[in-house]
Amino acid sequence: MARGALDGQGYGSALGRWIAEDGMDPIPMEILEADLRTDLLGPLTGARHDYRALCQRYEDAPEKHRMQHPWKASSILAQAYQHQLPFSVHPGIGYDIITNHPSFMGSVVGRAASWDFDRFCEAVDGLDGGVVLSIGSAIMGPQVFEKSLSCVHNVRFQRREKAVQGHQIYVVDLQDGGGWDWAQGEPPKDNPAYYLRFCKSYSRMGGAMQYVCCDNVRFVHHLLHAIQSHENSSD
Repeated sequence: MARGALDGQGYGSALGRWIAEDGMDPIPMEILEADLRTDLLGPLTGARHDYRALCQRYEDAPEKHRMQHPWKASSILAQAYQHQLPFSVHPGIGYDIITNHPSFMGSVVGRAASWDFDRFCEAVDGLDGGVVLSIGSAIMGPQVFEKSLSCVHNVRFQRREKAVQGHQIYVVDLQDGGGWDWAQGEPPKDNPAYYLRFCKSYSRMGGAMQYVCCDNVRFVHHLLHAIQSHENSSD
């Protein structure tokens, strides 16, 4: 991520590139130092300082910027990068396992994540008439979508534009949804289903929301087969 940030890449695209290309070419230290001297207040100044600090900490050599990924064809991150599809990652500092790694640097992760959130907001801004599909995310997914939609609406309302509308939301998870038909709206507070955050948050985000109780892996497999069948029938 520290290297990818020098090319303006966020968390998802930097990792996707790292996997797809088996690493990245290092930035020569003399070029990095020159950029720091001539662009003191530029948007990449912090990223350059972080990259230099990590290289100096580990006495980084060019070969350390390379790592073979034999299963890159099965990597969602790598495939998204190769097909130029946006892939955002929203880490949590303290509960993601990467926090325990000795090379972990909060400024690198925070910068990459903030850029990804900006790009996620851009996608949400184009959601009118579209579809949101949340699979197996009880906390992070609904919370990120909630905040991004709030940001988009804040900007739109300042421009006297309409809120995001006409979108449909499908939430998939293992739980039974509290026995409530979420297509009918939010349950009353005396219903246990009211406290299912992953359903309640999405139900408040406008559009039509439906909940599907299903094994997440099976759902993805069936969705893939359905898409492939549709594509084959269209040929």
